Amino acid sequence: MNLPLYLARGVAKGGTKSVSRTIIGIAVAAVAISMATMVLASALIAGFKSEISTKIFGFWGHIHITADAASYGIFDTYNYPISNRQDFYPSLDTTGRVSLQGFGASLGLEAGAPQMTRAGIRHIQQFIVLPGVVSVYPEGERLPTQEALVLKGIAEDYDWDNFGRYLVEGEALRVSPDSTSRGIIISSITATRLEIGLGDRMDFAFIGPRGEERARAFQVTGIYKTGLEEFDRQFALVDLKQPRSLLNWEEDQIGGFEVILDDIADLEIFNDYIHYQVLPQDLYGESIRRKVSELFNWLDIQDYNWAIILALMITVAIINMMTALLILILERTNMIGTLKSLGLSNWGIRKIFLYYAGFIIISGLALGNGIGLLLCWVQKTFGLVHLDEESYYLSVAPIQIDWSTLLALNVGTFLLTLFFLVVPSYLVTRIDPVKALRFK
Repeated sequence: MNLPLYLARGVAKGGTKSVSRTIIGIAVAAVAISMATMVLASALIAGFKSEISTKIFGFWGHIHITADAASYGIFDTYNYPISNRQDFYPSLDTTGRVSLQGFGASLGLEAGAPQMTRAGIRHIQQFIVLPGVVSVYPEGERLPTQEALVLKGIAEDYDWDNFGRYLVEGEALRVSPDSTSRGIIISSITATRLEIGLGDRMDFAFIGPRGEERARAFQVTGIYKTGLEEFDRQFALVDLKQPRSLLNWEEDQIGGFEVILDDIADLEIFNDYIHYQVLPQDLYGESIRRKVSELFNWLDIQDYNWAIILALMITVAIINMMTALLILILERTNMIGTLKSLGLSNWGIRKIFLYYAGFIIISGLALGNGIGLLLCWVQKTFGLVHLDEESYYLSVAPIQIDWSTLLALNVGTFLLTLFFLVVPSYLVTRIDPVKALRFK
């Protein structure tokens, strides 16, 4: 029989003085509040990163395939057309799981174990990006309202499942290989600034390499809103044949391909796989995470905020538990003297209080998990906490619970807090059994 554990259960069930009951209650509350805060913070940060990433990938896909010379940025692609008659198009979307060996293996070096993707490639689609100026003639005005706008040309292979969720008015752009659509989908920001809506006309002008102006008239058929102001302020969707015509490209020429994956966790592996094993030498593959690295670097900073919150909350739990343990030991001085006189070792007595502290920590963790998960459910269901969309790209604080992270938080908090309680439990060794029993 584990005597320290048996005695710890007895102590936990037994009565305590009002002061120690208050201290234990405070300790449980401190652990519970710390745990609830960590659960809520981890769910908010995970949800925030997931939602922003989903919006970016929904707009641009996961991997871009462009001309090698256009590898400096998205806006370079209209200067470097490529042909859509490629061996990998459109069959690339049939690619399932792949295994990628480290590059050192081909050089006879130690390359480590091959990397295996979780899933495959879901879709590949064409695009053209073309910057220019749009003009709108407000009712009763003789002079047009003008501003810069970037046309993103899409073809009939466009995946509306990714982007369609952001349409707030109108309908998806109908693109077919046999006709050219005059429709344009603009953002709600553009619509507000230009004071236009569905059915209104927009004139787009592109300045060619020789200074000549090439223009097209479009009709607004849809309005979208992703919440990503950098994209919403700049881009509009049109039939890919429109920017191709403005650029005087051949029928098979495009700006590049967007590749959409089944699992975002496979991004880096598939990026290397496509670039090094699929593409010809004159094409370049790069993940959108690298192309818009500023946004993703900003998202990565949130991990530091989470680490700070984690450290502060665990510190609060540890300090309160150390205080509670010291009071429990002092309250049970007579019991400690009796156990010592009966021959129980110092370590055996210390384990009694460590077990007792463990019961308190578990109670606090259980309560904290309940509170934290309840708050997460309330926010996810009712969306009570709102954000400034211009600053955070989201109107409602998102929630995403990662159960493996939640389990790690509970186990880590329990073990770390209990580890730090070993030091105050050393007070047991300083108690003299003779003096303890004398004042019983």
